[in-house]
Amino acid sequence: MNQLEKILSQSITLFFIVPLAAFLLTQFFDNKKEKITGTIVRIAKVFYMLAAISFAIGWGVNGFSPISFKLVTLYQTEHFVFAINFHYDKITAVFSIVGSLIFFLVATFSKYYMHRDEGYKRYFSIILLFAAGYNFIIFSGNFETLFIGWETKGLCSFLLIAFYRNRYLPVKNAFKTISYYRISDVAMMLVMWMMHHLTHQNISFTQLGEAKEIAEQTNHTGMAVFIMSMLLLAAFIKSAQVPFTSWLPRAMEGPTSSSAIFYGSLSVHVGVFVLLRTYPFWQDMLWVKILVISIGALTAIIATLIARVQPTVKTQIAYSSAAQIGIIFIEVALGLHWLALIHFAGNAFLRTYQLLVSPSFLNYLVHHQYFHYHTQQEKPVGRLRTGLYMLGIKEWNMDALMYKYVWSPFKWIGRKLNPLQNQAAVILFAILALASLYFSHSKAGFITENKTILSVIMLSLALLSVLFAFTYRGSALKAWIYIFISHLFIFSGLLRNSTDVHAAEGMFYNIGITAAFLLGLFCLITTKKADNHISLNQFHGYVYEQKPTALLFLVSAIAMLGFPITTAFIGIDVFFTYVNSDQWLLITLLALCFIFIELSAIRIYLRIYCGPHKKLNHPVAFRSS
Repeated sequence: MNQLEKILSQSITLFFIVPLAAFLLTQFFDNKKEKITGTIVRIAKVFYMLAAISFAIGWGVNGFSPISFKLVTLYQTEHFVFAINFHYDKITAVFSIVGSLIFFLVATFSKYYMHRDEGYKRYFSIILLFAAGYNFIIFSGNFETLFIGWETKGLCSFLLIAFYRNRYLPVKNAFKTISYYRISDVAMMLVMWMMHHLTHQNISFTQLGEAKEIAEQTNHTGMAVFIMSMLLLAAFIKSAQVPFTSWLPRAMEGPTSSSAIFYGSLSVHVGVFVLLRTYPFWQDMLWVKILVISIGALTAIIATLIARVQPTVKTQIAYSSAAQIGIIFIEVALGLHWLALIHFAGNAFLRTYQLLVSPSFLNYLVHHQYFHYHTQQEKPVGRLRTGLYMLGIKEWNMDALMYKYVWSPFKWIGRKLNPLQNQAAVILFAILALASLYFSHSKAGFITENKTILSVIMLSLALLSVLFAFTYRGSALKAWIYIFISHLFIFSGLLRNSTDVHAAEGMFYNIGITAAFLLGLFCLITTKKADNHISLNQFHGYVYEQKPTALLFLVSAIAMLGFPITTAFIGIDVFFTYVNSDQWLLITLLALCFIFIELSAIRIYLRIYCGPHKKLNHPVAFRSS
């Protein structure tokens, strides 16, 4: 490694330190200090743009050779290494430069667009956190580092969709979007799980070619198929490809400027980045290429037909962007990577421009229509065109189909668990969870002989607990307790399934989850004292009166699911490796548990602290607003 490459490697960390430092600095000033907040953001955006361009120039001077750099190893055992790795090549260069320029444009526009908004500081804090998460993704050198940015970006997306948190539709659509995101999160966790069992190590992206050879040499093609299936699922959801496209227009509920940087330009192209980065692993898999091309073409056609008949400009732009990303997917599958990168840059800048000027454009169209309106002449319309028009208006029923076949069955199960709302049932389940934890830790007799069966039973109980919390409309305290009980059952089941769990790993998991539970419990009890009513049957909007409590509960909710602010993040990642590659029932139950744990925790936050306030002395927006 020459001197220039060494300097470049060590300076990568600035892409995360500066936006994170700016994010932390903004927390010390209130919303009225717009000049101070604006100055902090201005320094961050200028640095980001100059750093991205300077780094690319330095990389070019160094001969365009890829740069790999390990920052730190967070945890290591004989069979597991959790390290923060970075990688820089042509893919990172393009995504970094485009991201920095769009961040600069949107941040500059937002300074004026968000002026005097009650959420001015909150908006820029989330944007700065998003910049750090985005850089974690594009600079990632392994799946673990990518996943940190993946989770951070998902959280920022959720917070900006629900930015107008006193309204019904932003809150509802934020929850709908994060439900899609959570499936992609767990899919990425399953990719890491199976890749670990395939290679028996935590590999970097530069070793993906070796991983493919291992799968071929050891006849583990089934593992490779599973890895790619989950990887494609994660990429399709993040980039809003069919049949997951319907979340993208719902995500436009946030401020127009946030829609520009998230769903028009950067965030929605993350699926493209994942496919480009992992291409060495699947470049010889013909079925993957056929599937990517098919889904990309189908999305391009369907999204175009939907966009042409939508009545709102944001929805038109959302579906147009999804259609272009479908074409980019085709280019990636055909190996036309430079074309895909150029297409990404063009689509990102175009959608950013369209969204930022959309308010002015609508004003012009209304003015033009008022003075130059002409009645359209009626023309005969064929059945095919009429059918496509109706399908476009209904968005091809993708939302309804997802609800009916994905979410509805689990809601049905959760509603059948109504007996769990009794006080006796709560106590019984808590005792059962603690007893299972004790016997799993003691590894006694009968339990040792039937460890797989008992692990399945424990994880089944965990899933039942969290499904009840997901559908329960009574006390938020009970739902929160059942989420914690589900974690106890998960830990017991995984502890029972393996004989070599390290004590440190158990502490990572338990300390993080227990601290999150206690913090959330404190917040809910504090809120209940104020009004003695925290039912999940309606929105309460307590963020009006209890902003600090609402923030603390949000922290506890994301910590409960293992967000990278708690030790549970490492513990959950490590614990997945203790499920063997042939234990399909066990990994399915575990994946479902972690999907619904996040949704249940976020649902409590939204119902108690967001939405229209139930008291009439606060302004309440109409449901249709």
